[in-house]
Amino acid sequence: MTRVGVMLPRDLPADRVLSYARRAEQLGFEELWVVEDLGFRGGVAQAAAVLAATSHIVVGIGILPAGARNAAFAAMELATLAQLFPGRLIAGIGHGMPDWMRQVGARPASPLTLLREYTVAVRALLRGEPGPAAGRYVQVEGVVIGETPSVVPPVVLGVRGPKSIAIAGEVSDGLLLAEPSAPPYIADATERFAAPSPVVVTYDAAVVGPDGRAARDLVRPGLAWIGEPDWAPHLAPLPFAAELARHRAAAANGPEFAATLPDAWVRELSLAGTPDEVRAQIAARHAAGATSVVLIPAEPDPLDALTRLAGVLQR
Repeated sequence: MTRVGVMLPRDLPADRVLSYARRAEQLGFEELWVVEDLGFRGGVAQAAAVLAATSHIVVGIGILPAGARNAAFAAMELATLAQLFPGRLIAGIGHGMPDWMRQVGARPASPLTLLREYTVAVRALLRGEPGPAAGRYVQVEGVVIGETPSVVPPVVLGVRGPKSIAIAGEVSDGLLLAEPSAPPYIADATERFAAPSPVVVTYDAAVVGPDGRAARDLVRPGLAWIGEPDWAPHLAPLPFAAELARHRAAAANGPEFAATLPDAWVRELSLAGTPDEVRAQIAARHAAGATSVVLIPAEPDPLDALTRLAGVLQR
């Protein structure tokens, strides 16, 4: 099954969050994803609020950094949401941005080891099993959650690099691929996951309008950071990856880099264009292996942009 979702922007004013969630559901989006970025809002609190304010939309948390919470207490939070709203939760876990995790003193010496141990523990606890044997970082051996959900939520890992994706294939239900998620990157990541029938959620900056080139010009600020080193895994499978790297090296900064990207590259690196163009881009991502394609509103007023984004939904 393939779905189309939308992100709840991290900086949307708090008094607009619930109206945004309700509007996304009314317009026909199948998923709403909340983010937990340092300095903004907590992922679990947002998910609880929007689940309670809506009736059927699936809510994803993308992502909870493994170093930020004890695995047992994270599992308790997720289990509670899944009990209260059966079948409507997807739990995303990841490393967290390195600088953020260092800033709060939660960057481990081995992020891969932590992510593996944490994911195994959280999934076991959600299933009602005793916590696994203590590891290097996660020590919840023998812990049991007394009330477990009737529908255990999928646990997907928000990761980028090949090693992290390989671990995700061993210990999780799927992947959450941050923006940009062009079809070659999705196909490469899905192949590296190396497990049958994964949940694959993709993010991309999105603008929909009657003039395709004008929409792509509006989305450019949302691409300003993708030439930085952390985003290299997203770009490596693209046929123009080397050219893009040279383009970034020649640009003075991220905004100049984004403003001068060729229109054809912007088309590949975003979900921006006319409704028909964006429908085709969404279909290409589904064909490459995405089970959920999530649009990130890239216009100044995300609530106002929702209706235009919903124009891509198949009726």
